[in-house]
Amino acid sequence: QMQLVESGGGLVQAGGSLRLSCAASGRTFSWYAMGWFRQAPGKEREIVAGIRRSGGSTAYADSVKGRFTISRTNAKNTVYLQMNSVKPEDTAVYYCAASPKDCSGSACFRVPYDYWGQGTQVTVSS
Repeated sequence: QMQLVESGGGLVQAGGSLRLSCAASGRTFSWYAMGWFRQAPGKEREIVAGIRRSGGSTAYADSVKGRFTISRTNAKNTVYLQMNSVKPEDTAVYYCAASPKDCSGSACFRVPYDYWGQGTQVTVSS
């Protein structure tokens, strides 16, 4: 089993920035592609960003492209989501997830994610 623990959520004003972290344990982190998902109240969960095992390829949902950046440090077993120029519509619970299948580009949106964190709340005020 892999355990994933998100942190860094909170309340931020529109236009501000926030950095989410997700610490992994229990499995070899570098063997997993990673993704960040979010779920807003009354909406389905959606993927916002994905990154391949090596960190050499990333993908973003159109709604966050140019504002969010996913990165990872395999030596620290951690994946990050830097959120800039946040908007009220970014308000959601954010989850990190791990996939045993490597991916590149938009394929990171289609691989199966087997392990999930408990989520961290991000609230953007207008």
